[in-house]
Amino acid sequence: MTKTDHGRGAPTRGTGSAFRSPLLRCTFLLITLLFSGACIPRDMVGSPLGTVVVGPGEDIQIRTAFVLSSIGQLGSSTQRAVVLALEDYGPVKGHKVTMGAGLDSLCTPEGGTAAAQTVVGDRRVVGVIGTSCSAAAVKASPILSEAGLVLISPTNTAPSLTSDLRGNAGADQYAGYYRTSNNDLYEAEAVAEFAHHDLGLHDMAVFHDGDPYTSGLANAFATAFEQGDGSVTIVTVSKGQTDMIAVLSEVAAANPDGLFLPLFPEEAGEIIRQMGQVAGLEGVVVIGGAALLDFEFLAIPESEGMYLASPVLHFGSSVNEATGKSGGDLAAAYLEKYNEAPGSVFMAHAYDATTLLLRAIEEVAVAQGDSLYIDRARLREALTGTAEFSGIIGELTCDEFGDCGTGHLRIVHHTDSTITDVEALEIVYYHLHDDK
Repeated sequence: MTKTDHGRGAPTRGTGSAFRSPLLRCTFLLITLLFSGACIPRDMVGSPLGTVVVGPGEDIQIRTAFVLSSIGQLGSSTQRAVVLALEDYGPVKGHKVTMGAGLDSLCTPEGGTAAAQTVVGDRRVVGVIGTSCSAAAVKASPILSEAGLVLISPTNTAPSLTSDLRGNAGADQYAGYYRTSNNDLYEAEAVAEFAHHDLGLHDMAVFHDGDPYTSGLANAFATAFEQGDGSVTIVTVSKGQTDMIAVLSEVAAANPDGLFLPLFPEEAGEIIRQMGQVAGLEGVVVIGGAALLDFEFLAIPESEGMYLASPVLHFGSSVNEATGKSGGDLAAAYLEKYNEAPGSVFMAHAYDATTLLLRAIEEVAVAQGDSLYIDRARLREALTGTAEFSGIIGELTCDEFGDCGTGHLRIVHHTDSTITDVEALEIVYYHLHDDK
């Protein structure tokens, strides 16, 4: 059984680290040695976050924490991508990497808490790929950070989890958190520019449901659009709300020329279905956030005519430098293994996130005999030091707050509800960040 020499201390918020007295360190080291039968290398004994010891013949343990019980195929597609990445990467210094059973972090704070607590209950675990939703990460991140673990998400986008992209940490930023998905400040800027300059919109209403993702993106959009001399009305709906007539009537009274829906499919679906019942919203342009790139949502007849923000997905020839696999290779392998196309546009983001973790583990792991020693603090340093890594989604560089995404987005136009393949939608706008 794999053991861990680990000292918890206070939550490692930002760049802080845990501290233990020499007496406690020596006592815990003695216990670890007695149970593991291994001798931790001298330069790892004082690791502030602990050292995972992988014994002879044992597997390196990572975990996934995605939403597996709702929201279409967002979680299942990313979970499957982790499986493919593990197969393509192979063993790390003679040890197989195992992900265990997937944890369902749902798309809620409670789900994130439960998944994180399950992970930290197993001291063999080195890192986690997840969560699917920012709401789950808000609660999971501090728990995993305190335990010395790393969390890498392919789909979280709330700015609060990392930074304002101007050097200021977000309210929910903790050491050990990273993501290959884009900070929503990029999407807010892209949608605002497209709406104002390309569509000529001046008065917008933006909806959110109080979730860290929806509210963060709604507020960021309002700021960006108003900087371009536009006017924004922020509208709040409730999770699970089905009757949208009253709120849509209030919106219609403000006479907007556009709506922005950075919502999840359930609430956004109710809004577009009921818009036709409210006078004053005829001909209003509707733009959706990336969470609406779901085949079930795109099949709703009322979704026709919508514009949707999307990460850049034309990476068929891009190659992940850690595995040598291209975007085309990954798509073909997914289809062959699972007999269907990926249901999430973030599948490749999950593949790249997994290879970033595996490469960092390989970089810091020290082999001694048949055992492997993984310093948790050095693992964080290796991930934070990621620079110009060639992934399938593009070149990845992590900043000090954990943002590793490319910053590249596009806007697509959805004109036919019988076409639910995101790749088949017409691209009408690109928003590229050369500094990423």
